Amino acid sequence: MADEVQQSREIQTTEQQIGGTTVQRQTVAERSSVPMTVVASRVVWYIVGFIVVLLALRMVLLLLSAQQGNAFVDFIYSFSAVFAAPFFGVFSYTPSYSGFTFEVSTLVAILVYVLVGWGLAKLLTIGSANPRV
Repeated sequence: MADEVQQSREIQTTEQQIGGTTVQRQTVAERSSVPMTVVASRVVWYIVGFIVVLLALRMVLLLLSAQQGNAFVDFIYSFSAVFAAPFFGVFSYTPSYSGFTFEVSTLVAILVYVLVGWGLAKLLTIGSANPRV
């Protein structure tokens, strides 16, 4: 099947004369390859996972009211803003209590990115005979 890991095995036999004894050695080389559709699907999930982790960090830092003067916090806010920006303004109300902010648009962004990633990964493996891929 085209969807399964393809494996090949090569056995090479050599004979050597050591003293009065003939020694036979076998070398076994095994190779395996994964179909490109599976590799592409894994790349999609890796990228989506990176974006989701970045957005989740943004949510946690906002929930815990992290200091914006900190270099790490500023980096996460500015880098994740690129992925969260299309979802700003989806909801007019952002719950906040004493500086602790729950950014609903970031939660929506996480859900949308996961759904889009799932759809792309399924699209790449749509012709797959293996239902697990």
